[in-house]
Amino acid sequence: MHIRLVATTAALAGALTALTAVPAQAAEYSSALKIRGIQYDAPGRDSNSCSSGNTDEEYLTIENYSRSTTVNLKGYVVKDAAGNKFTFTASHTLQPGDYVKLRGGNGSDSDTRNVVYRDNCNFMWNNDKDTIYVYKPSGSRADVHSYTKSGSDKDGNGYITYHG
Repeated sequence: MHIRLVATTAALAGALTALTAVPAQAAEYSSALKIRGIQYDAPGRDSNSCSSGNTDEEYLTIENYSRSTTVNLKGYVVKDAAGNKFTFTASHTLQPGDYVKLRGGNGSDSDTRNVVYRDNCNFMWNNDKDTIYVYKPSGSRADVHSYTKSGSDKDGNGYITYHG
């Protein structure tokens, strides 16, 4: 009888551990901040030139899907599968339902125009396929999306909408 009780207690403890682990993992990936869409293939011939290039036409749209929480992007990190990354170093707040376009190239960040520039004239997103990760300042994942030009972009315009 004692052996059965020990085995039952061990099984119950294992089940409780599994149950408590699931919500913790789900909470790690729950985020009001989500990728709404991406212009991964800037219109025209790709040019990394800061003075005459088109990297500012490549952008990622991130939206705050919360109904009540304001999100400050400071400390959030956006990365791709190759390890290219951008960190929001300045405060940029997104009210519920608000969005920001993270653009390549140089420019003036603006809350009123919903734009943040990477201050880098190199393209970040691949024109054929890529995976994009958004991380919270804590390091936990806020969102992730993969695309392929042939599979995700049926009209071939280089822009994919994920949400909303």
